[in-house]
Amino acid sequence: MGVVGDRIGPVRSRDRFLHGESVESVEGSVRSPILSSWQRSRLLGLSPDQSDLPFTEDFDPDGRIVRAAGPVLDRLASLFAGSQMNICLADGHGTVLERRFGEKSMVSRLAAIQSVPGFVFAEQFAGTNGIGLTLAERRLCQVYGAEHFAERSQSSACTAIPLRDQLSGHIEGVLCLGYPYTDADPALVPLVRRAAEAIERRLMEQSSARERGLLQAYLDAGSHVRTSGDARNGYALGMDDLLQSDLDQNDQMVLKQKATELMSAAQRAAAEVSLSHDRRVTLVSRPVTSTSGVEGVVIEALLPDDSERHAPAPSHAPAPGAPPPGRLPRAAPGTTASAASAASAKGTVRGLVLVGEPEVGKYAVAARRRLELLAEASNRIGTTLDVGRTAWELAETAVPRLADFVTIDLPEEVLRGEESAHPTEMHRTVVHGIREDCPFYPVGEQVTLSPTTPHARSVATGQPVLEPDLRAAFGWIAQDPEHAERLLAHNIHSLITVPLFARGVLLGIAGFYRSQDPAPYGDDDRSLAQELAARAALCIDNARRYTREHTLALALQRSLLPRGLPEQGAVEVAHRYLPAESGVGGDWFDVIPLSGTRVALLVGDVVGHGLHAAATMGRLRTAARTFAELELAPDELLTHLDNLLVRLDREEDGDNPAFGSTGIVGATCLYAVYDPTSQRCTMASAGHPPPALVRSDGSVTFPDLPIGPPLGLGGLPFESAEIDVPEHSQLVLYTDGLIEDRHRDIDVALADLRRALTHPDRDPEDTCRAVLDAMAPEHPGDDIALLVARTNAVPPERIATWDLPADPALVSAVRTAAVGRLSQWGLEESAFATELLLSELVTNAVRYGSGPLRVRLIHDRALICEVYDGSSTAPRMRHAATTDEGGRGLFLVAQLAQAWGTRYTTDGKVIWAECALEAA
Repeated sequence: MGVVGDRIGPVRSRDRFLHGESVESVEGSVRSPILSSWQRSRLLGLSPDQSDLPFTEDFDPDGRIVRAAGPVLDRLASLFAGSQMNICLADGHGTVLERRFGEKSMVSRLAAIQSVPGFVFAEQFAGTNGIGLTLAERRLCQVYGAEHFAERSQSSACTAIPLRDQLSGHIEGVLCLGYPYTDADPALVPLVRRAAEAIERRLMEQSSARERGLLQAYLDAGSHVRTSGDARNGYALGMDDLLQSDLDQNDQMVLKQKATELMSAAQRAAAEVSLSHDRRVTLVSRPVTSTSGVEGVVIEALLPDDSERHAPAPSHAPAPGAPPPGRLPRAAPGTTASAASAASAKGTVRGLVLVGEPEVGKYAVAARRRLELLAEASNRIGTTLDVGRTAWELAETAVPRLADFVTIDLPEEVLRGEESAHPTEMHRTVVHGIREDCPFYPVGEQVTLSPTTPHARSVATGQPVLEPDLRAAFGWIAQDPEHAERLLAHNIHSLITVPLFARGVLLGIAGFYRSQDPAPYGDDDRSLAQELAARAALCIDNARRYTREHTLALALQRSLLPRGLPEQGAVEVAHRYLPAESGVGGDWFDVIPLSGTRVALLVGDVVGHGLHAAATMGRLRTAARTFAELELAPDELLTHLDNLLVRLDREEDGDNPAFGSTGIVGATCLYAVYDPTSQRCTMASAGHPPPALVRSDGSVTFPDLPIGPPLGLGGLPFESAEIDVPEHSQLVLYTDGLIEDRHRDIDVALADLRRALTHPDRDPEDTCRAVLDAMAPEHPGDDIALLVARTNAVPPERIATWDLPADPALVSAVRTAAVGRLSQWGLEESAFATELLLSELVTNAVRYGSGPLRVRLIHDRALICEVYDGSSTAPRMRHAATTDEGGRGLFLVAQLAQAWGTRYTTDGKVIWAECALEAA
């Protein structure tokens, strides 16, 4: 067996551990439960060479567990006859109750501690051993050689398993097989499991026998009543007869549930139960004792005698003269629980509902409540895709029905949507309980887990850890003794820690604490906590994955949106972008400086949400900037975008013919170009909501634009419209997420927007803030892009214009006039460069263009020279050879200007050049 060959590893690791080396140095070579047990043993101050254990004679040698296990132990002793097997039965506290030996002579050779019942092998006394570790871990455990803490056990190995009462789930004892280290065999594990199952079945048979005795006592009592002629208690129905009367399945369930609750109360009581069809039945509980002395409770249903009964007769003969039992009566108004005594005056039918011991009733009630809690958890946990909120929902579900206090610690990475790289570094995310004065680490504090804590053990093993008594949980106390004392002072006495694992990823740790109920947590509670945590972990992982994907998509989208606003003087701009809660979309905006001090304002919205919409938005925005650089008119620009979107959709369909379209179904867009020299704005819309124009007098209008079709339909025309925009007006562009809401009519939304904008004295930033405060929903279902631009104007005195015919002789006159205007503007240092630029531009227009010509100088952030002519022929710069007489004019323009280009008008073109004001 592999463990035998690996013995040297645990030996060395144990020696290093006992000599004080850190847990991390031996962690990889020792199994996690063993290492945790070593740590607890060291914290308890145990010595590896101690040989004394507590001995007690105060145990029942003929108790339930001993009677149930006896035949199984005998069978195991026969199976291992002649071997060195030591078969041991211990109780739930670690006290040895029985021993069997494969070789009977072992009794005389072994020390008393290994052969005599009565010694206590609990971990706090014996350190790491099979019985103690099984009680601590509450599951099957194996300990080999040097894994034992005590020196005396180094040559042996053992396999131990807890023995549970199947009704309550409580650990009644431990079955442990001890053997020489060299005799280890993998087949022992299934063997010991089968032996434990046999013992647990015999425990159940004992319970059944006790219940049968109680039932017989009840029947004997009923027989005595009939023979004695005592008619006050009526005659008795059997359980089957009662439940097979006209009670439907729901009525039967209600009746049994109430009967179970009465049984668990363990006292005389009566309760009236309302059933369907306005019927009522009185349940009465009374104690009964079997002939063997077992005390239990009988639950009877008292049915008022009614001459209209016509149900089938009972299976046993009623008392002489008694009417046959039958259909349940309708309840008379005002009937109460005292009907148990009132009905006896008229005669009653007594129907047996349940018979058993009170503890069984308590277990049944607890089991039903656990199922109800799990059903409730399915509806309460995971209602959102928020990691922190989902953790809160787990805590709110568990308090107070499972725990009095719940703490949940998550790594910082999980809160950000990532996977945790440091599972011992936790962030306290939730503290929730029945009151707020309990001194847990507060929310937001960093929690570092010591290896000795139950939290760290649950992370290491991936299994929940139960600490029934925190006062004896030395690993938990050692983490922070002062903090532990404060919690114990608040009567917190029992703990279950559960790791939050989902899809193989550790997401955090949940701690369930009990204070009000004096009973410690049990295995059923641990299973329930594990089930709740598993459901919550899956929801947290879904939220984490959504957070990660949403963060990535949002980061992608924000990287595709403008990171800063370009320098330009035409408008003062402010913007906002508000992503939808359901996922990022394809909304975008842009501000693009154009030639001649003009500026382009752009908003758009790609249909749909997610990465695909964001990527499509990035393509469209890039294309729109490119088309704007070509100085296209708004309607032409939208036509090019429409064609681009049609091609993208066609290409993606062609790339995935088997899967169909990936969802580019269209986009809306509004493109506006504002000219501060004329204070006019040209706009075109592709299915987009109209902009708002806020004039300086406070009036708000929505210009009546020709609305074209959304982008992506293909082949349909777009139209432009031109409006006057006085200086210091505000142009407000937005996407439909601002005004479209299923809870609000579109006309109402536009009216609200109008009211929010009627404050012309605000700057664009304040306008953005006011609009979102008034219009944005608390939980936006669609992205919102908002762009506010307050217009400026170029003063007329900073613009100079000359109209002239296409005559080369006028070039010098234009240069002279321009130099004079530059002198008026105080730009004498720019005169030389301007003269050269105008000479080349006007000469080019005279030679290759057609008249009339217009020359314009604009003094703005830069000095702009523009030459208009009536030709649509585009000039282009070329590399002139040394023998060429021409072709150097535009090259000279490019060298003198910081930017130059051509834009087209309805009747010709404009060649323009910008010269920095500091250029000499």
